[in-house]
Amino acid sequence: MQITLLHSADALEPPVDPVLDQLTRAIEVGGHAVRRISVADDIMPIATELKRERPDLVFNLTESFAGVSSLDSNLAALLNLLGLRYTGSSPAGLLLAGDKSLAKKVLGFHGIRTPEFATLYRGAVDWAGDIAFPVIVKPPQEDASIGITSGAVVHDIKDLLGRIDSLQSEFHSPVLVEEFVDGREFYVGVLGNLHAQPLAVMELDFSGLPAGAPRIASWEAKWGADGTGTESEAEHSAEFAGTKAIFPTDLDEELVERMQRIAVETFEALRLRDYARIDLRTSASGEVFVIEVNPNCYLERNAEFARAADKDGIGYDALVARIIELAMARYAR
Repeated sequence: MQITLLHSADALEPPVDPVLDQLTRAIEVGGHAVRRISVADDIMPIATELKRERPDLVFNLTESFAGVSSLDSNLAALLNLLGLRYTGSSPAGLLLAGDKSLAKKVLGFHGIRTPEFATLYRGAVDWAGDIAFPVIVKPPQEDASIGITSGAVVHDIKDLLGRIDSLQSEFHSPVLVEEFVDGREFYVGVLGNLHAQPLAVMELDFSGLPAGAPRIASWEAKWGADGTGTESEAEHSAEFAGTKAIFPTDLDEELVERMQRIAVETFEALRLRDYARIDLRTSASGEVFVIEVNPNCYLERNAEFARAADKDGIGYDALVARIIELAMARYAR
């Protein structure tokens, strides 16, 4: 097959995202031809090129358009309008999962627990649950921990108002205020469609954080001070160096199965496709909360999703082949 790797332009900014070469090699190992198209801030050349090339499948890696995360669903919609087959979630799934406030409402309808929350914008309250301090304040339509810093967790009204004002000024969008679950954080990948399967559970280990630092996956914890996630040890921020994704060995089997079940239920409730990663937190009493949903999650070989698949016996090349197979099977029905 001829497969087009569609990716956001920022993946080419130095240092170039390693997932581009990794995916290209894995697709070629599967016997396919690969061509890359970069999505910048002008949609017409992209639409023209895709219409002219008409690949057998588009491997959709895009996460934003013109730097705006909430527009990624429109790129999937463009592929629909062009009549092209593509990997990953549909515009509906990307829209549902991409808006954290909307996702929480849908999950609540399905009986899937998320932390209590409020959504507000410039004094207008869209929704307000019965929340208590401490809370975490974040933009509801950004991914990759954009807008989440060590100051995101607040403990009183004064800091809350200041944080709301700061985010509204920066993102010009509603603000999500969510009750902070101060517990362990886990990642569960989901692979499949009609019979979606959970992958091995991973934990974000906060044990290396400085004393007093909030136990959250902030931007710096994920990507480091320079935003690349590839800093040398000498340049690591304390948050980046103090967090790492591990395979926990002390979990009760019942809890593991419960988290995996919740991850699959979340995947299905939000109408996701092919693959995704669900982020969970557990409270001291053992309750499980969904805190983040990542459709079309990051597929870098050493990132959590690929590592979890490898733990379950699905090597990187086989994982990429499986995602391609899942996408093509959807269009065969």
